[in-house]
Amino acid sequence: MSFWAENRFVVTGGAGFLGSHVVDGLKARGAEYIFVPRKAQYDLRQREAVLDLLNEHKPDIIIHLAATVGGIGANREHPGSFFYDNIMMGTILFHESYLFGVKKLVTTGTVCSYPKITPIPFREEHMWDGYPEETNAPYGLAKRMFIVQSRGYRQEYGFNSITLVPTNLYGPRDNFDPRSSHVIPALMKKCMDAIEAGQDEIVVWGDGSPTREFLYVTDAVEGILLATERYNSSEPVNLGSGMEISIKDLAHKIAQITGFEGRFVWDTSKPNGQPRRCLDVSRAREAFGFEAKTGFDEGLRQVYAWYKQARPTLESQQ
Repeated sequence: MSFWAENRFVVTGGAGFLGSHVVDGLKARGAEYIFVPRKAQYDLRQREAVLDLLNEHKPDIIIHLAATVGGIGANREHPGSFFYDNIMMGTILFHESYLFGVKKLVTTGTVCSYPKITPIPFREEHMWDGYPEETNAPYGLAKRMFIVQSRGYRQEYGFNSITLVPTNLYGPRDNFDPRSSHVIPALMKKCMDAIEAGQDEIVVWGDGSPTREFLYVTDAVEGILLATERYNSSEPVNLGSGMEISIKDLAHKIAQITGFEGRFVWDTSKPNGQPRRCLDVSRAREAFGFEAKTGFDEGLRQVYAWYKQARPTLESQQ
């Protein structure tokens, strides 16, 4: 427990979906100082704000989870801001953390950084074999630069930083706003909206053929915290579950869980996104002992139970 108690932690994005669970995980491990910066006070795209954060809270370890993110629609609408926000936050935080003397910077990349066509399962060395899928490319490339900066700063300055590459995450507290949500919350909301409205069909983007891998959020937290404590290399590490499911099969699973008995209409005028996603997770297992524990069906039921309870509040906020 001394590792957690003796270090001061800053968790950027700690009020968000993944970040709030990471904060819970830190508390459970005995961390005594955890600070979560909010954008209104610390805009991490601005050097002065990053300096204020470092000088005021003097972190030993920073877990950088703050990001501008969204599904395919949001990426298509905001490619410039997705690129700018993410690359600026990462670049400035890396540099100023090194200058300040932060012991360790933990960053999270994205599965969107992998080339559009990547052999299954994705291995970390495949990251540089091509251009990402077009709808996610600005976001994916901005995050890919975390690996470049980590390697460069370790080689030149001896600065300890790591980059973890999680697959698609899901779980309680996910984003259910249809303007920016990812596929699981988007489908779950559509099913429940249709049930309440008495509708017998739902329109879904693409043709349903792409595959995705999903990692339950508390499993992701375990991977992040294990790596925070045990991993000290600038070689990226995948965090995933090793499963793969088509969007069409996912839609039918969510329909069954929510009780939607209608049909899905596939809008093939909309993009599919990357054709397949499934990660090789052997490096995480070998490097710091990480393995996902939550079965996919059980994870979906947990999300549904949480969303059903939180839905009235979430709907009133949108």
